[in-house]
Amino acid sequence: MQKVTRKKNIRNGRRSGSQQPTSATRNSSFVKQIGQGIKGLNPSLRACLPIAGFIVLASGYAAVAQTPVVVVEGPTTAELKVALDTLWVAVAAFLVIFMNAGFGMLETGMCRQKNAVNILSKNLIVFALATLAFYVIGFGIMFGDGTPFFGLNGFLLSGADNSPARAEAYQGVFSSLNWAGVPLSAKFLFQLAFAGTAATIVSGAVAERIKFIDFLIFSLLLVGIAYPITGHWIWGSGWLAGAGFWDFAGSTVVHSVGGWAALMGAAILGPRIGKYSDGRTNAIPPHNLSIATLGCLILWLGWFGFNPGSTMAADATAIGHIALTTNLAAAAGAVTACFVAWGYLGKPDLSMIINGTLAGLVGITAPCAWVNLPSAVIIGAIAGALVVFAVTFFDKIRIDDPVGAISVHLVCGIWGTLAVGIFAVGGSPDGIYAEGPNAGLLFGGGITPLFTQLAGALAVGGMTVLLSTIFWVALKVTLGIRVSKEEELEGLDISEHGMEAYTGFAKEADTIGYGELDRPGISTQGDMPPRAL
Repeated sequence: MQKVTRKKNIRNGRRSGSQQPTSATRNSSFVKQIGQGIKGLNPSLRACLPIAGFIVLASGYAAVAQTPVVVVEGPTTAELKVALDTLWVAVAAFLVIFMNAGFGMLETGMCRQKNAVNILSKNLIVFALATLAFYVIGFGIMFGDGTPFFGLNGFLLSGADNSPARAEAYQGVFSSLNWAGVPLSAKFLFQLAFAGTAATIVSGAVAERIKFIDFLIFSLLLVGIAYPITGHWIWGSGWLAGAGFWDFAGSTVVHSVGGWAALMGAAILGPRIGKYSDGRTNAIPPHNLSIATLGCLILWLGWFGFNPGSTMAADATAIGHIALTTNLAAAAGAVTACFVAWGYLGKPDLSMIINGTLAGLVGITAPCAWVNLPSAVIIGAIAGALVVFAVTFFDKIRIDDPVGAISVHLVCGIWGTLAVGIFAVGGSPDGIYAEGPNAGLLFGGGITPLFTQLAGALAVGGMTVLLSTIFWVALKVTLGIRVSKEEELEGLDISEHGMEAYTGFAKEADTIGYGELDRPGISTQGDMPPRAL
């Protein structure tokens, strides 16, 4: 026992007898070290220490006094889908509206410099007019509930509507658009962009000799009445839709309608002075193919809103497929037009390459969602060849179209409509599409789909020709649709707008048509002699 006790005392003695610092001693030593450290700092840093301490204390107080965060539930999956679909539709609409810049540059570059202001003015004002006309009356006629031939509701975007509700859940006066799960404002904006395109097509075909006021009035009538009526037949759940006619993005609804209206305008208006003489066609060269080429590229870009945007939903598979078929057709159209023009005309004409690109785009517009990739190439290639021969054909029958709008939009619009009945692969849950046209002629569908497409294209053409002729003739009788010979020779920039597009720049002389004034029966009063305008 004693040994054990001694060992305990020894161990205890070692603890109690050692020189361990007390708590107070350690604190005092730590404070001294901090004080020495502070003294070692330069005066500027020592001055900052009180401020730093205040910031630390204030932030600590703020952390203690902070109000507890309230967790808010995020949007549902359905709400996110509506938001994404609306965003996609809006972006697509912006791209289509931007196509107005492409049309303006293309038409201006393809025509003579003395008419540049006039053409730019028409392309700018036409979209503004289309916006108002489509808002007041056009959208209601095209998409409002009514008869199989035209809508009777929804003017000024009024009437019941619970968009973005879809299908059976939709309750409103725009039943034909109940498949699109976006707000009504987004539906209107996208369709408005298409309506403006139809009116712009006419501008190029009647360029360089039409009165500005007559073009404005015709544009209002086209967008407010003619375009919506035939559009209702197809996209407004009208009688053609019920008959099995299909047009995904508008080869007929937009492009053929604009092309038919342009054809009648050019025919009633007559050719430009000097275009045809002594049984031959005289070339009137474009003044700026650089601008025209840039316009073509802008249109190519805008078409990715035109075709893929017609899904009206952020459907990744559909958008990707449609964008690819659109691009393939445009490329095939450009290449084919280049080589066909090279062989047919002797040179690889740039204007034909431009129109070949646009021809491929117009041709694929109707079938873009329903054909496979090889078919898209074939459709675009055929359109590129057609446009070359169409341009020369209309010159032979003395239809003067300065930019080739009729050949591109009418001829290739009809071709694209027929392509649905030839190349559509047919609906299948595991295929390109589940809902859409039956298989076309080359995919086992027989002749019926092609016949339906042809009948629909002719029906729309007949109505558009009838209404356009009435509009053009009425304007010709009342106001007169063509400028005087003197004004045409001087240029519409000066006579119609009192300004020039290239003030201060050297300009080439334009003598085309001045010889016409020496012919009997043609007034020369106030004529200007050939000069550098």
